[in-house]
Amino acid sequence: MNDIAISLDTVWMLLAAMLVFFMQPGFALCEAGFTRSKNTANILFKNFVDFMFGSLLFWLVGFGFMFGSNGAGFIGKPNWGDLSFYDGALPVEGFLIFETVFCATSATIVSGAMAERTKFSMYVIYSAFISLFIYPIEGHWSWGGGWLCNEAADSFMMCTFGDIFHDFAGSAIVHSVGGVLAFIGAMALGARRGKYGSDGKSRAIPGHSLTLAALGVFILWMGWFGFNPGSQLAASGEVNRVAISHVFLTTNLAAAAGGVATMFLTWIKYKKPSFSLTLNGVLAGLVGITAGCDMVSPLGAVIIGLICGTVLVFAIEFIDHKLHIDDPVGASSVHGVCGILGTLLTGLLSTSSGALYGHGWGFFGAQCFGILVIDLWAAACGFALFYGIKKLHGLRVPARIEDEGLDIYEHGETCYN
Repeated sequence: MNDIAISLDTVWMLLAAMLVFFMQPGFALCEAGFTRSKNTANILFKNFVDFMFGSLLFWLVGFGFMFGSNGAGFIGKPNWGDLSFYDGALPVEGFLIFETVFCATSATIVSGAMAERTKFSMYVIYSAFISLFIYPIEGHWSWGGGWLCNEAADSFMMCTFGDIFHDFAGSAIVHSVGGVLAFIGAMALGARRGKYGSDGKSRAIPGHSLTLAALGVFILWMGWFGFNPGSQLAASGEVNRVAISHVFLTTNLAAAAGGVATMFLTWIKYKKPSFSLTLNGVLAGLVGITAGCDMVSPLGAVIIGLICGTVLVFAIEFIDHKLHIDDPVGASSVHGVCGILGTLLTGLLSTSSGALYGHGWGFFGAQCFGILVIDLWAAACGFALFYGIKKLHGLRVPARIEDEGLDIYEHGETCYN
């Protein structure tokens, strides 16, 4: 019976990994739809780069950084392709694949925010650096058994907060890190030509296909059913069956609530419901629920979705109109702002340890501290990475290439004739 259970758990983990992998075309279509047709091949190519380089580098070094050193300390040890160091109940090769698709997701978030003006060669460099170094180290702190999730009575988190940091499927570890890197990358890169007028006002640069964007969001929504429930890593037994079913429900409710909140807010604010913003509202709900999908009630999931879908609209406006940071797909708001929000709201709405359920403020404090150090790490690395590349070689393509499109000049081919 134990062998059957392990087999079932392995199949579930690999099925979930396939669903998360399918999020790559979701991101690709979403980003391509929200940007101009002259850059479509470039956008699609970068999403392939994220997974190709992420797969190789995470297998070679990143997996060891994340899960090495028996889960202790600040960073693991590079494994150089040797997986024998990992001792788990499930096959290590399958677990590596599952973690690889998460790593690729974190890297690909950045591509949309820096779309339409980034040198392809420089994109390859920073995408590799994210998969090799930035993501695995902060992932080690929590999912790898490092200091943010050390439950020993004398550990820093237990002594300080009486609880450990919790991020079930990656609101902080994957999405907020990707969002922070996207924000800093877009800031270092500068706005697209024509985005801001001489008066400083933002000008809309419509994407070329809401159809592609909508299809991408539907694919991402489906992929999230691997992203969140798959993080249970087991399907056998009553406990796992109930847990997976609960996470499926909370994930879906938050997505729906996020879309509804954005739809009605834009309807009130702009007199017409915005389809493009509603698509991002769905993603905002999904990002927000990812940290606590296992800990909140269905009502809590709806509340998280409504809050994230509402805040998203104001975050996009603030970053664009006030900060003058040009993020074509809203990645900084969807993944960065809503990833942070979802992590913090878990500390309030967790039925087992949340402050609003009478469990005190220790867990909420742990969530605040965890998201702070994770995103400070991402910000520090992002500044060093993007501004270092900018100074040494340049991040941005020349004005003529940007005006005429990256597809022909960077790749010698185009998606549309």
